[in-house]
Amino acid sequence: MTSRNWTPDFSALQPSFDLAIAEDIGDGDHSALSCLDGQKRGKARLLIKEKGVIAGVALAEHLFKYIDPSAEISVYIKDGSTIEPGDIVLEVEGNAIKLLQSERLVLNYMQRLSGIATSASHYAAMVAHTKCTVLDTRKTTPGLRILEKWAVQLGGGGNHRMGLYDMIMLKDNHIDFAGGIVPAVERVRDYLESKNKDLKIEVETRDLNEVLEALEAGADRIMLDNFTPEQTKEAVALIGDASETESSGGITEETLVSYAECGVDFISIGALTHQIASLDMSLKAIEE
Repeated sequence: MTSRNWTPDFSALQPSFDLAIAEDIGDGDHSALSCLDGQKRGKARLLIKEKGVIAGVALAEHLFKYIDPSAEISVYIKDGSTIEPGDIVLEVEGNAIKLLQSERLVLNYMQRLSGIATSASHYAAMVAHTKCTVLDTRKTTPGLRILEKWAVQLGGGGNHRMGLYDMIMLKDNHIDFAGGIVPAVERVRDYLESKNKDLKIEVETRDLNEVLEALEAGADRIMLDNFTPEQTKEAVALIGDASETESSGGITEETLVSYAECGVDFISIGALTHQIASLDMSLKAIEE
């Protein structure tokens, strides 16, 4: 699970940014090129139009400077802050044509990321009275996973594994193909030792019998998949401190609190990143 308070390495995402820029600009921003002096400088501010949590400010700084190295950015509200309509997040001054080329790219990223951060903040607040942390999943937009998971933690949520490479998760198909939980975990440990890897092992369970098998196998985390709240309470009592616990499968805003109050350590919710309404904001020119 990724630690809190991290910021993506934007330079590693540059190929993705280049693709986004190319699909928008093509052979030139002819609207701006046809009516503006190429040397003209301009100034714009990022204006908030909807209440929520802001995410992507550091990314906006990176993109403005990448498209126009001469750009100067003044940030007034930092990532992870609560925002209200009328708030000014930042102001940017630079080549006017480059600012116009940056506008939609920056807004597309920031509106989606802020929508995710706002949703994560809402879910986190709902379970704040418990020990439970709400986690994201791998149900992310292809190519944007790092950014979307960054937005989740900016909103107060937690990050599950980043991909298939940084944590072992044995789901029902792995277990069935391997002949059961215990043999599956034994093979995983042999594999990790042979590859000199130190990865946490999570096991998905479908009933209390499988919970007992996961305990026998010594899983680091036991996922209670599609358990009812009553079954979850029983499983949590059975597991005790022997393993971390995670609820998953069909948990909604309406049922979230009932599962958190069962005493699980984590609840993973795919909707954090794949059922999102972007937050409304705009980049407006400042007339000098």
